[in-house]
Amino acid sequence: MRKNFLVLGAVGLALLASCQGGGGRPDAHAEGAQGSDAKAQAHAGEIVLPHDKAKAAGVVVRKVGPGDFYGVIPVGGKVMEATGREATVVATASGVVSLLSPMAEGTAVAAGKPLFAISGERLQDGDPAERARIAYQKAKREYERMVKLVADKIVSDKEYTAAKADYENARIAYEAISRSGASGTRVASPLSGYVKSCLVKEGDYVAVGQPLASITQNRRLYLKADVPERYYRQLAHVSSAKFRTSYGDDIHDIRELGGRLVAIGRASAEASPYIPVTFEFNNTGGILPGAFAEVYLLTAKRSGVISLPLGAITEEQGAHFVYIQTDADCYRKQEVTLGEADGEAVEVCRGLKGGEPVVMEGAIHVKLASAANAIPAHTHSH
Repeated sequence: MRKNFLVLGAVGLALLASCQGGGGRPDAHAEGAQGSDAKAQAHAGEIVLPHDKAKAAGVVVRKVGPGDFYGVIPVGGKVMEATGREATVVATASGVVSLLSPMAEGTAVAAGKPLFAISGERLQDGDPAERARIAYQKAKREYERMVKLVADKIVSDKEYTAAKADYENARIAYEAISRSGASGTRVASPLSGYVKSCLVKEGDYVAVGQPLASITQNRRLYLKADVPERYYRQLAHVSSAKFRTSYGDDIHDIRELGGRLVAIGRASAEASPYIPVTFEFNNTGGILPGAFAEVYLLTAKRSGVISLPLGAITEEQGAHFVYIQTDADCYRKQEVTLGEADGEAVEVCRGLKGGEPVVMEGAIHVKLASAANAIPAHTHSH
């Protein structure tokens, strides 16, 4: 019996040793798995985009820091022509009109420069210029005859005066219409400026005194912003504006266009809940009068504000993010809270302290790299 107990005891010790020895290896395996998971977790928020690929994609990184930023009132508005000296070119003869040079709106013209030619050669009543010449020569001969007769007291002063008046009227009419060449009577611009509108087209029939074109000396434009009444108290701080027209994506700065604030309305327009705010600026080209615009009124300047270009911001499910560079090939996504935006830049209220290297351009490429890096990790489940 005792021998049997000794045998059983030896077997038990062997099994216990076997269990302890076998359990050491699983413990080591578990420690290795935990270390791997910890390493994966440490790099879970890291976005990898190699430096050469980032450069090719146009990714630009700059350190952010506090600076000046203007308060913004976003409103709607419209670009309008500014008032100025204008003149109308009118037909000095009846006939068929021809354009002597292209008459596009905005074309520069000089005072006295012929713009139109009017020909009456093919009209049923004949050429007005020829008729005026004949009438002038007839009146001239009659007047010269009267000069001799009145000196001899053969005709009365009344008859002489009437002949002289007929001659002067015929002379004026002939000289006004005689500035013609092969192409007809020339009509010139009365002042130097720019074509505001051309009112006729090639081949139109015109009568004497009919408007042909409008010339303006003003190349300035107005930007009229329609401001809701709730912003009335802030209007006293408005200093300038930026705007984007309805037909383009470019942001125009009133200050860079040589503009200025003209007037701030002190009351709402009749039957309108909006207060007009008007700016004047140079029309340097590319801005269409009459176009509607998104307007960003700039109010008081604030210092110590961190701001970023709108292109540096990405959005996911209503939240906004920027990307901070951690090394040459890696980035980290950072959620931020935004404030006011002026069409080009946006205020960052929370999420950045300043000094961080943030992706300013090409943030969308870093976002796409983030999606590509999101590969499910090994779970070590067997």
